[in-house]
This record gives sequence, structure tokens and C-alpha cells, in this order.
Amino acid sequence: MNNPIPVIIGVGQVNDRESSGRESLGLDSLGLMEAALRSADTDAGGGWLPVLDSLGVVDQISCPELGDVSAPLARRLGASPRVCYKSAYGSGDSPLLLLNEAANRIGAGEIKVAAVAGGEALRTAARRAAMAAPAGASPSDDAVRAVAMRRGPSYRHRYGLVAPVDVYPLYENAGRAAYGQTLAQGQEESAEIWSRFSAVAAKNPGAWLRRRASADEIKTVSAANRPIAFPYCKLMVANSSVNQGAGFIATSLAEARARGVADDKMIFVGRGAAAHEPVDVLARAGFAESPSMAVSLRQALALNELSTADLDHVELYSCFPCVPKMARRVIGWPLHRPATVFGGLTFGGGPVGNYMSHAVVSMVMALRERGRYGLLFANGGLATHSHSMVLGRAAFGPNAFPQNFDFQSEADAIRGPVPPIEEDYIGPARVETFTVFYDREGSARQGVIVARSATGSRFIAKVPGTDGAAIHWLTSGEQEPVGAAGEGIKGTDGDTWWRAIPGRG
Repeated sequence: MNNPIPVIIGVGQVNDRESSGRESLGLDSLGLMEAALRSADTDAGGGWLPVLDSLGVVDQISCPELGDVSAPLARRLGASPRVCYKSAYGSGDSPLLLLNEAANRIGAGEIKVAAVAGGEALRTAARRAAMAAPAGASPSDDAVRAVAMRRGPSYRHRYGLVAPVDVYPLYENAGRAAYGQTLAQGQEESAEIWSRFSAVAAKNPGAWLRRRASADEIKTVSAANRPIAFPYCKLMVANSSVNQGAGFIATSLAEARARGVADDKMIFVGRGAAAHEPVDVLARAGFAESPSMAVSLRQALALNELSTADLDHVELYSCFPCVPKMARRVIGWPLHRPATVFGGLTFGGGPVGNYMSHAVVSMVMALRERGRYGLLFANGGLATHSHSMVLGRAAFGPNAFPQNFDFQSEADAIRGPVPPIEEDYIGPARVETFTVFYDREGSARQGVIVARSATGSRFIAKVPGTDGAAIHWLTSGEQEPVGAAGEGIKGTDGDTWWRAIPGRG
């Protein structure tokens, strides 16, 4: 006897654009999840929420006072699921992890009906914080950094590498050099990808920013597109100032048919593959590629006996351009084809860990309209977690689930050697990668270089924002800083600073 075949039967999402008055602050995270799942239930024909056996919730951060909302959400929905839980963290891969776990339980016959949901009221939370702040104050852009520092400053924190926007540029700059691109070519690729994202978002009722942006607008620094962390501008980074919720309902093919769901509403769940990088960013082999990403994407295609040529749609996670740029090179996805069905985290919206729930919703809707297969790739943490899955219009073969989606050993097998860390290194070195942080006025605050010593050890060095010549060298594109020679010197603050060696590349 074959195992049950998991299918997605209902999808829903909501954008809550609250009013500007103090008396109306919009839905909280729990309310967004409830609204999304009620929409999914309607999409599935109704009557599914009371019979949920499993409810998986993406951990939310915008309303910390709510804590774990899985049980409260179940009560609001009138459900009594035997399996009711939230993800361990609000990471970008969480929705696919929850979907893969639900598919496994359905395939094993442990449950019949499952729901996954997430929601973030980040825009409302920011407004509440602004109202509660003293007159003239505003929520700090450095809130994430402040939280991390309270937990205890690590070596990289001391040099400013704390939040995702600080770290992902290290991958961007290392990747550009590895691809043999000039700065202008790298920025053009990012802008072309993001412009296509905006075009998808403009046509998607579920997207937060429904407007097209040209490649020139995206790559050009302006008052409305200030530099954030080199080489990224505001229109190249995730937009978390949103109130968004999304959810979906899955069951077995047999249960769906028994309850009268039309075949053209069902989207089949394919096998998934997950792997992870070391949590410590400095304990990685390099910054130009991700072994876990490569294994996750390739295994997901192989497990479902597909090639890139078979894919009609893809969603390549897009918190920052370096992620879809690495991913598209792994699978050979062409630049001229959109790498999203939702609109990307800038234009579709960046609700922290729940973006891929919106991607699942949009992928289901896209496949219902046209095509046979769609690939979902999720990234989480600081390019730490990778999870890929395939959805399709036809079953992926008997007994696809339950499956073991852990491919960590395969990722570890292709990972290169990790250099030792030498925190107090002083002496000759070469740039491994770098970034520059900017203030809200667009002035450079500080440069950060990750370097390799003459013996191959890794260390971090600062470049003062007041060192105009060094900042120009890092950001002008006149020469490639990655691989350039210099030296670590002792700075006036006791940390290591970088000194370039003129004429030595």
C-alpha cells in the first residue's frame, strides 16, 4: 500500500495597512495569522480549520509579549490539533521546514490535515514604539545591534558585524570578485534581478510595494535610495516595515478528494532538502559561495528527478542580492527570468522569518494558473540555513513521504578548510572581503575588512569613516579591494585597523 500523498489545498495572505491615527494600530502578529488561515480555509472550500490535526507557526518577533502564539491561534480557529507548535526561531527557512515536517506527518499517516502560518506586525510595532518614546525620539535603526551587544559582544560584534545588513555584504563583495565582475557589473546584476522582482510585485495583490522600479533607480544612490552597507542601497535590502500574514493548509490527496476539493486546486508537495552553515560567520570556509545552499538546491531537484529546465517558476530567497545571485549560479537560472513569484523581500515585503509562507502562497497560485513545477529556496540567519522544496501540478511518485530532508553530511563533505581566527593579528595580509557602513545621511561611518594573514589565519580590521582615501579605495570600483595587500595595525582604540599598501594588489 502506498503512503498518503501530501497536497496543498488552500492558501491565504493578508496585508494590514493600518491607519495613521493612534486609535487604530492594526492587527498584531496573532491577528495576521488568523486572518491568513481563514483566507486559506475559504480558498480550500471551508470547514478545514476545525479538523486540523497539526498547526505549525513561524516564530514571530514583532509582538514579543504574545510569546508562543500556536495554542492561542488554534483556539481562535476553533481547532484542537494534536500537533501544535512554533518554529524554534524566526528564521527565513522556517516556513519550508514546517511544510516539510507537515508533509512527513501526512505521508506517515500520523495526521490528515495540517496548517502552517506566520505573521509579523512590524510596522505597527514600530509605530507603537514611536508613540511610547519621548517627544522627538524615533525607533533606532540600531535596535538589532543593541540587542546583540546586550547579549555580550563577540569578536565580530566589536567590529560592527552584528545584524544581517552588516554581514551579507561580505558575501556580495567576495562573490563579485570570485565571479570576475567589476563593481559596476555586480551592481548591474543586482539591479536587474531586483527590477524584475518589482515587476512581479507590481502585479501581485499580496505584495506590499506594488510599483515597478527600474534597474537604474535601484542601483543609483539618491535621497530616496540612500546607501546602507556597501554595496547595498535601500532598494536592495529587505523591507521589514510591513504588517503581513500568510498561511496554507495541506492534507492527503485522498482526503482532499473525499472532501470534494477540485483537482485543479491541489498542488502536490515534492521532497525537500536542508543543510546549514556554521552559526559563527567567521568559522566558514569562505564568503563567495555556500556549500549548504548548493547541496540543498541540487538535492531538492535530484530527489524529485527534475532539472532546471523543468522549472516553470522559482522563488530564490532575496533578503540581499548576494543570496539569489549565489543560488541562480547553483541551478543555472538565467538573469532574464524572474527569480520570484511573490516579489522579493524589498517589494513583496520582508516579514522577517515568514517571507517564504508568502512565497508558498504565491507559488501555489502561480502553478494553478500555469506551469508544472516550481522551486522554493529559503535562506535563514546570516546565510546560515538553507532549505529547498519543489511544488508541482502532479504527484512526485509513490511513497515520497515521509523523507529524511537532512543533507548536512553532504554539505560538510564539500566544505573547504576553515582558517583559524587570530583576533590580535598585526602584520601583512590580504583582503578576503569587506563592507562599509553608512549613517542615515549617507556618510561612511566605518569600513570593515575580513582579511587573511601571511600564514592564512583570518582576522578583522576597521577602516575609520574619516579615512576618505581608504573609503574611496573600498567603494569607488577603480580597483578590486578583494585580494589586495595591506596590513593590520594597532588602532587608537586598541582594535586592529587596516592600512592599505599603495600599488600592491
